Amino acid sequence: MTGPRRPDWDEGVPERLYVITGGRGPDAPLDLVTLIVSRSTPDPVMQPEHAAIVRMCEYPLSVAEISAYLALPASVVMVLLADLLAEARVEARAPIPAAALPDIELLEAVMHGLRNL
Repeated sequence: MTGPRRPDWDEGVPERLYVITGGRGPDAPLDLVTLIVSRSTPDPVMQPEHAAIVRMCEYPLSVAEISAYLALPASVVMVLLADLLAEARVEARAPIPAAALPDIELLEAVMHGLRNL
């Protein structure tokens, strides 16, 4: 994707958000950096927001990225993801732990050395 898509629907209407979620709040153990990957293809009878999530998560995306692309609050996206997780249409993956990432001091030293070249 080239950038956040702005859907045709009005994102700021609270009634619409209530209808999308069925009045439910987020209950899945997700946070904004949890990665989501599709495990199926969209079904023609799916809610449009569910289908959009399944389509866009062919490659791992974080909950925050999905929220931005759909222009929906993260809490609404988490409710939608809980539905998709329950139906096994998507898979949630933990982000890479900070301990597995390269040392920040080493990266800064390399950047400093490259600037001095």
